[in-house]
Amino acid sequence: MNFEYFIAQRLIKEKAFAKNISSPIVKIAIIAIALGIIMMLIAIATGVGLQRKIREKIALFNGHIEISNFDNNSSQVSIKPITTNQTFYPNFSEVPEVTHIQGVATKAGIVRTETDFEGVLVKGVGSDYKWDVFETYLEQGRLPNYNEKINEEVLISSYLANRLGYKLGDKVVTYFLKNDKARTNLRSFVVTGIYNSGYEEFDKAFVIADVRHIQRLNKWKKDEVGAFEVFVTDFDAVNRINAAVYKNIPSNLDSTSISQKYGNIFQWLNMFDFNIAGIIGIMILVAGINMITAILVLILERTQLIGMLKAMGSSNVSIRKIFMYNATYIILKGLFWGNLIGLVLIGIQYFFKVITLNPSDYYVKYAPVHITIQQVLALNIGTLVLCVLVLWIPSYVITKIAPIKAIKFQ
Repeated sequence: MNFEYFIAQRLIKEKAFAKNISSPIVKIAIIAIALGIIMMLIAIATGVGLQRKIREKIALFNGHIEISNFDNNSSQVSIKPITTNQTFYPNFSEVPEVTHIQGVATKAGIVRTETDFEGVLVKGVGSDYKWDVFETYLEQGRLPNYNEKINEEVLISSYLANRLGYKLGDKVVTYFLKNDKARTNLRSFVVTGIYNSGYEEFDKAFVIADVRHIQRLNKWKKDEVGAFEVFVTDFDAVNRINAAVYKNIPSNLDSTSISQKYGNIFQWLNMFDFNIAGIIGIMILVAGINMITAILVLILERTQLIGMLKAMGSSNVSIRKIFMYNATYIILKGLFWGNLIGLVLIGIQYFFKVITLNPSDYYVKYAPVHITIQQVLALNIGTLVLCVLVLWIPSYVITKIAPIKAIKFQ
């Protein structure tokens, strides 16, 4: 049997039934570690959750990478068409990280009712459109069907529906400027679905319609679109993948990742990583300081025991191990309660969405949370290792204790 572990176990069991000087200090140390873990878990879950949710919503309307003509001049409106007869479409086999590619086109228009009007961007999509994420934001009705013949079905946001008084089945009269900009084209669409992404900037603007309407309005051919939206496997590597995409498209086309297109938003999101790291650092520091205090009190309280063990031939390293085992027990107890409470709180927010946010400031209606088992394990292992390493320093006090004086210590 491990001698140091055996003694440490006896001390722990004794402490559970005894009222001594170290008892309240140990409890404070456990609470400090538990609170630290709770704060770190919540910081990671909310920070990563918000980053993922906003990325998802931007990708919903733009894809992860956009392939367009250089002549479009970064406009949201499709100006010059691109033929779909490309080597990279519909399967971008040259870049294995690409999971899906779809052709789209956008055109500015004005939606008009009897009493009001609103400027919109009509986004034309086809049978290759990736609807899976959009479906999660559908509040009423169904998704449009563009797999067969051209139709007037459109998807509008709840913002536009409330703003202009639209309901399912209503006609949406939309005016488009012709190329000469002297006259307008009129199209009448039918609302088949109402969505709410929570990203107000996009919800205010986008109406989803059949891409064939945009082709007819712009007098494009059936095999021409305004841009290609590309989806990738790993968003964290989107800029690297974008570079690979750019190398495998014709020289007259350009590719832009959404982190480049919406640089300000993603710079703001990247600040969350710094905030998370700062919170984790502060919490570990607080937990470390509390544990240092706790172990010093434990050593002081067991000075006679240390003297007796030294007199019996135990080495300083052996005695230090006893107190390190003791401290590890305290840390693990704090980690257990911290994880239990922290994950329960995260679960409550995930399922019941208790904490709400202002969409105009945060682009979401509630605080999204996301955390993986790998992140939880890394956080716990990192906290345990750092605390144990920090505690090895104050345990050096044991080496300065003389056996004779320690045995007489009161």
